[in-house]
Amino acid sequence: MKRRQFLGSSLAVSALAAGASSGSAGAGQGASNAAKGREYYELRRYQLQSGPQRKIADAYFRDALVPGFNRLGISPIGVFTVDIGPESPTFYVLMPSTSVETLVTAEFRLEQDAEFLKAGAPFLNAPAKEPAYVRLESSLMLAFEGMPKLKVPPATAEHRARMFELRTYESPTDQDHKRKVEMFNSGEFDVFDKAGFRQVFYGDTIIGSRLPNLTYMVGFEDLAERTKNWKAFGSSPDWKKLSSMARYTFEDIVSSITNVILSPTVYSQI
Repeated sequence: MKRRQFLGSSLAVSALAAGASSGSAGAGQGASNAAKGREYYELRRYQLQSGPQRKIADAYFRDALVPGFNRLGISPIGVFTVDIGPESPTFYVLMPSTSVETLVTAEFRLEQDAEFLKAGAPFLNAPAKEPAYVRLESSLMLAFEGMPKLKVPPATAEHRARMFELRTYESPTDQDHKRKVEMFNSGEFDVFDKAGFRQVFYGDTIIGSRLPNLTYMVGFEDLAERTKNWKAFGSSPDWKKLSSMARYTFEDIVSSITNVILSPTVYSQI
């Protein structure tokens, strides 16, 4: 076995072990997540510079990365650009799979894919003085029990206008993080649904920066609908009841919230 493939497989095993102790996984259940149908998510963030980088990256995602990952059984893949948020231009790429090993070994397998290598050559072979991107960050997440699979909004299949909000909640301690995940599984999903949001995914971060944290994505037609939906969410009696429970208010269980507003590319599958 090649060294990189071995490292990828080792990472998959480590991720499963981490999932066993994850707040969303529940004690001792990490190894059985696939049997339960809960997905894993890899979320990539490509930071670019203004100029030709954006065109090269866009072509790479459209012609090489998305088709290549689809051939490996990874689908649907979301590719988004930042409308409101820091460090633009930035692309976000979201990839779901019921197999953590499929996700963490995908790049190694694509190295043997001639079609991928040919389509992605301008991006993959960009010289150091003109790199295709500035930096790449990646996180590996496990879907929440209450929403085990990614949901593609109807607007995607109907090719209608849509936008997304990607939100990350950091917690000061593992205990607080687990209680925030519990809040979602105990009724917060329903509040989002009643407020009119299209819920896309909820992920408990297993490997990534600024742990412990969770990340989720909700969709809407435009910024006006987003404003309306958040107003409905905040005034919801169900939310007020849930968020005032002593179990979730004994201390601040969320220490920082980061959110960005995204638009899908024309070839995004989400």
